Amino acid sequence: MDHATLIGIDLGKHHFHLHGQDRNGKAVFRKKLGRKQMVEFFATCDVCTVVMEACAGAHHMARKLASFGHNVKLISPQFVRPFVKSNKNDFVDAEAICEAASRPAMRFVTPKTESQQTLSVLHRVRESLVRDRTRTINQMHGFLLEFGVSLPVGKTGIARLSELLNMHALPPRLIAVLERIHEHFKYLQAQIGEIDRELARQLADDDVGQRLMSIPGVGPITASALAAEMGDGAQYRCSRDFAASVGLVPRQYSTGGRFNLLGISRRGDRHLRSLLILCARSYLRGLEKRSGRLAEWARDDDAAPFKRRGVCAGQ
Repeated sequence: MDHATLIGIDLGKHHFHLHGQDRNGKAVFRKKLGRKQMVEFFATCDVCTVVMEACAGAHHMARKLASFGHNVKLISPQFVRPFVKSNKNDFVDAEAICEAASRPAMRFVTPKTESQQTLSVLHRVRESLVRDRTRTINQMHGFLLEFGVSLPVGKTGIARLSELLNMHALPPRLIAVLERIHEHFKYLQAQIGEIDRELARQLADDDVGQRLMSIPGVGPITASALAAEMGDGAQYRCSRDFAASVGLVPRQYSTGGRFNLLGISRRGDRHLRSLLILCARSYLRGLEKRSGRLAEWARDDDAAPFKRRGVCAGQ
């Protein structure tokens, strides 16, 4: 146990399965520990390399174990799966994590800081609130349409709901229900606005976020999401590597010397990818008024086939 140089952890909610290997890859120990027991174990054991899958709770545990002096690495679960031998259980998963980590060409996930995780939480909450607001708007549109009242598309008509209700003879009970839903809509609107202001306040003190906002088309929401997911970007060799990590480069299916590029792969963070696509659309919307190398490239007809396939994301 004292000679373990690599320890793989299969994370759980209450129990954790550990697999230790020496420098030759020989199994040294297997342990099943509770959360408190595992922290005590790593606080007293010799410094080694600790590897976990990048899943729920992994970033917090990585920061905790790194504070004890261990070299902590996170691996994407999709890269661990091919190393699972035969039947699957928690100890086999921990062993597979060690096997994956020992590959010289393995790619690892950079552990997030507390600030990055907090930003990610804010974005998830905002995304959920926006989804609820859209559902509430659609519900009010549907209810009114059942009674022959057609509102303008989007939030425009909902904002004037009280005025519109007075213009139509609707059942009192329906009006009461719509007013209750409208109050919920205003609550969601206020919460989204508060989160937007909180994100703007955090960006004001973040040098990385300010630099990201200097990118054409990138606003506070996208800049904070990028700062939360990529940090300082030191883990990426070039911009195309980052584009590939969020699924904005073409999926490749090449064989026999014939190269075939398909559509964007859509891997990685769907929310971040959608924000980046919206940024690109906002930039292209006013393209005729823009100047510079990026605007010239976007207006270039020769690059149009590559833009449609998503290659522009890696530029």
